[in-house]
Amino acid sequence: MTDFTPETPVLTPIRDHAAELAKAEAGVAEMAAKRNNRWYPKYHIASNGGWINDPNGLCFYKGRWHVFYQLHPYGTQWGPMHWGHVSSTDMLNWKREPIMFAPSLEQEKDGVFSGSAVIDDNGDLRFYYTGHRWANGHDNTGGDWQVQMTALPDNDELTSATKQGMIIDCPTDKVDHHYRDPKVWKTGDTWYMTFGVSSADKRGQMWLFSSKDMVRWEYERVLFQHPDPDVFMLECPDFFPIKDKDGNEKWVIGFSAMGSKPSGFMNRNVSNAGYMIGTWEPGGEFKPETEFRLWDCGHNYYAPQSFNVKGRQIVYGWMSPFVQPIPMEDDGWCGQLTLPREITLGDDGDVVTAPVAEMEGLREDTLDHGSITLDMDGEQIIADDAEAVEIEMTIDLAASTAERAGLKIHATEDGAYTYVAYDDQIGRVVVDRQAMANGDRGYRAAPLTDAELASGKLDLRVFVDRGSVEVYVNGGHQVLSSYSYASEGPRAIKLVAESGSLKVDSLKLHHMKSIGLE
Repeated sequence: MTDFTPETPVLTPIRDHAAELAKAEAGVAEMAAKRNNRWYPKYHIASNGGWINDPNGLCFYKGRWHVFYQLHPYGTQWGPMHWGHVSSTDMLNWKREPIMFAPSLEQEKDGVFSGSAVIDDNGDLRFYYTGHRWANGHDNTGGDWQVQMTALPDNDELTSATKQGMIIDCPTDKVDHHYRDPKVWKTGDTWYMTFGVSSADKRGQMWLFSSKDMVRWEYERVLFQHPDPDVFMLECPDFFPIKDKDGNEKWVIGFSAMGSKPSGFMNRNVSNAGYMIGTWEPGGEFKPETEFRLWDCGHNYYAPQSFNVKGRQIVYGWMSPFVQPIPMEDDGWCGQLTLPREITLGDDGDVVTAPVAEMEGLREDTLDHGSITLDMDGEQIIADDAEAVEIEMTIDLAASTAERAGLKIHATEDGAYTYVAYDDQIGRVVVDRQAMANGDRGYRAAPLTDAELASGKLDLRVFVDRGSVEVYVNGGHQVLSSYSYASEGPRAIKLVAESGSLKVDSLKLHHMKSIGLE
């Protein structure tokens, strides 16, 4: 199966790239001019206008953090993909950069799909991405035709790049359309690439390629096949080493599984992003030692991509609006990224994803509420109007009797709110949107381990932005990310107890600064 890798990249221009970029910039500007900011994030990355999805090309290069993302510049629903771009020197203050990629080659004429960035042995940066075409030439009814592409930046600021063309073709007899999202890394003296594939018999796989020069790639093997036959594709794969508490190297394989069926609290979203922990030797297959676990238990989390900077494994995810109604579609923009998180292994050997330490620099001021006790069915207002805050709180589970207790955020005068609560009957932290007036409803629940429950304490960090909430449980052992489309008027935050009392050891509220993208 090595005959589908060309000796040299294949470059087939069909449109002027500069002209396509200029057109796309005008499209975003037109969308931004009529943008409604009622839910537009203050401290999360989003496009100025248009639709975004997967984070792409994440890197730290020549003193700047770079976040690229899938962008449809001409509408607020998914469409022909471009790459949007923002950058920062400190992860706190971001600036918009020119759109990096637009469809201009034959191999990507219907979309410049997701990919990654990697710094080579000379300290230079390379982009890898998927070129997308519709197999029938005009729409998705005939499936996808996808290949792997590469590009080189034109400058150290990464404000433009020159496409090098196709480096891995698609063996269409061995693939059921899906064949995308390259991730590249180096182990030993060999470069490796993996990407998601739907095999000819519609099994979700990740294929492994290797290269000595980062241009000519040879197929090695199937790196991993998902054990669930319902899973037909593994989107946005990730693969990286990590050390456990004893210093042993493990490998984390991440992917967004398409086709998995809901089961209890698991796989409640249309598609579900998760990981497995195991071992890998170069040239071999990944050997999992855990079951599939969710990166994030919220309503709206997908397509995470991680990158390593000086030993830190940092990840961004896309807050994906999976199902209608999606009210921000009416506002000139649609979609945002999560906060950056750092991936570590906890003492129990499981993944922990906590906000990067830099996020504390977004705090403008702090209101310390100290300890709070609520009696039976008690309620206390924490903030009269809070559209962009972080709340740190510790609940004394041992001294609380409430069946559910926590924070009602985006609580408005019409009675709408999103509920972030500990549910004692199921031993889980929930994000419950049943009272929201806008958008999809339902609830999601993140599990606590027996040890966490036995500790008698629960630490929560709750990041509330204008249209979203991220809940970090016990330092990031679990996370829930969900959109929360507040109604009109002041947005209060209330501490509540249901059917019992609540003891909070400490509660601090931080007002958050803008990251500069509004």
